[in-house]
Amino acid sequence: MKNMGEPKIKIVAMPSDTNPAGNIFGGWIMSQIDLAGAIAARELAPERVVTISMKEAVFNEPVYIGDIVSCYAKVVSVGRTSITTVVKVVVQRLTKENTTICVPVTTAEVVYVSVNKAGEKKPIDDDLKRLHGF
Repeated sequence: MKNMGEPKIKIVAMPSDTNPAGNIFGGWIMSQIDLAGAIAARELAPERVVTISMKEAVFNEPVYIGDIVSCYAKVVSVGRTSITTVVKVVVQRLTKENTTICVPVTTAEVVYVSVNKAGEKKPIDDDLKRLHGF
């Protein structure tokens, strides 16, 4: 994905991840989004981050068993203790004609807070901010 780099997570959607309709459960996809965003956020807060918000994730396309789900995550802003990421989910799908297509599924903004091992807010190191262009 342009300007997103390599995926932070790449995983195959499995039968155990389905909802009653047989598609991949939206909650499972949101969990992957949260994990991918946290991986990106940890580049700026290597000790620990916790999720504080996830803005609207609109599912534009279903995800099916066997789809390869890629979650691209990028840090878009950094505060004193907060890190905002954008996560884009794209699936690689095999068609009936045995060709592969890439289907954008959803995008979400996820905000994390840097914390120490006791769970207290921890300021993000200024040198790490500069290193990452913030």
